Amino acid sequence: MPAISHLFFRAGILFLLVGIGLGLAMSITQNHDVIGAHAHINLLGWVTSALFGGYYALNPAKAEGLLPRIHFWLYTAGVTLMSVALYLLLKGNTAMTPLVAIGSLAVAAGVLIAAWVIFMPPAGATARLQPAE
Repeated sequence: MPAISHLFFRAGILFLLVGIGLGLAMSITQNHDVIGAHAHINLLGWVTSALFGGYYALNPAKAEGLLPRIHFWLYTAGVTLMSVALYLLLKGNTAMTPLVAIGSLAVAAGVLIAAWVIFMPPAGATARLQPAE
């Protein structure tokens, strides 16, 4: 498995642990005021990171080089910043609004990098035309 896949899966499982912990805390206290942060941690942190890791595992030629590493670090930092700031915002700290925005922009940039990686052919690949039958 490519190293970048392993990094995405490691980050994803850490997000899952935090998301489950937050879900348990909400359930135990019957206070669901941070459900938005819980959802973002689980969906962007766990699910999407695992999908990125799986994509790179299935396409090892695209897992090499600087771009996948930038993708990982930008996306993971963005999800972390956005999730923590969103949690604090939902707890009433309105000063976190700019940090939620910055984290969200980093996440969006990470997704744009993922789209670039997915849609671009692997390095050294040439387009082959197939004759019509």
